[in-house]
Amino acid sequence: MSERFAGRLADVIRRPLITEKATRAIEINQYTFEVDHRAAKPDIKAAVEHLFDVKVVGVSTMNPPRRSRRVGRFAGKRAQVKKAVVRLAEGNAIQLFPES
Repeated sequence: MSERFAGRLADVIRRPLITEKATRAIEINQYTFEVDHRAAKPDIKAAVEHLFDVKVVGVSTMNPPRRSRRVGRFAGKRAQVKKAVVRLAEGNAIQLFPES
């Protein structure tokens, strides 16, 4: 694990991504998260195992290019995002939708 996130693993994961594809992947024990763009795979694995108390088998990451955004005559870039697909061991699950 890198020293950048040592002691503050909660800063690695920003939020779970709830898309149609990500929801289908939950059925095969894969969860998708938006993570800090500087986080490495060992950081993501350690953060998920620590926060959700599960066993992670694999982590796949993707760093898509930044998208342009335009407001009137001002052009800029959107914030950089990094997506991580986390594969959990058999029998582990993360409760993304808590029952009321």
